[in-house]
Amino acid sequence: MMKKLLGLALLAGAATAGTSGVAAAEGTVTANVAFTSNYVWRGITQSDGEFAVQGGADYASDMFYVGTWASSVDDFGADASAELDVYAGITPSLGPVSFDFGVLGYLYPGADDLDFFELKAAASISPTEALSLGAAAYASDEFGGDGGEESLYLEANAAFALSEAFGISGAIGNQEVDDDDYTTWNIGASYAFHGFGFDLRYHETDIDDADEEISFTISREL
Repeated sequence: MMKKLLGLALLAGAATAGTSGVAAAEGTVTANVAFTSNYVWRGITQSDGEFAVQGGADYASDMFYVGTWASSVDDFGADASAELDVYAGITPSLGPVSFDFGVLGYLYPGADDLDFFELKAAASISPTEALSLGAAAYASDEFGGDGGEESLYLEANAAFALSEAFGISGAIGNQEVDDDDYTTWNIGASYAFHGFGFDLRYHETDIDDADEEISFTISREL
């Protein structure tokens, strides 16, 4: 069953990367492009440990956001060579707590049977100007596409800004699919320089025989 779970986890990507910071803008359109040495999602490589090209676009107005994000992927043994994510949501706040409620679609052109959707509920708080703490839940009843299973992913994350340009962040999560689950965590550092973002990150899971993953990403907002 764990091998089956690992296979299902290989079929999804990182739409959340496209939503970072979107809610902060009001009535604006932004776009981004990135190159990564290894596209890793929930602790598992989506690009077979190889380079991937990524990019997205977002629109945000008041509490509402909508966007799309795409990446090259390994073919997963099927016909998929690209992942296209679409998402929308709202970002209300209550006192010092910011919320994010949305829906995400993971689409695989040429392999429609792999498509699936997740519902998202997240919250974050900044106890200090430099520290951010968050938690999120993602749920689906068709994880992995046609014939997929019910899934729930729970995550806790934290980020700390050491300066205006440099910060560290990490997350720990648990992915449950049907009656199986695994735990994953990552930690990394990010640096902003002349409009470019650089992120070096280490990823690991408790899946037997699974490889540790390292990714280095260069990104730019357009």
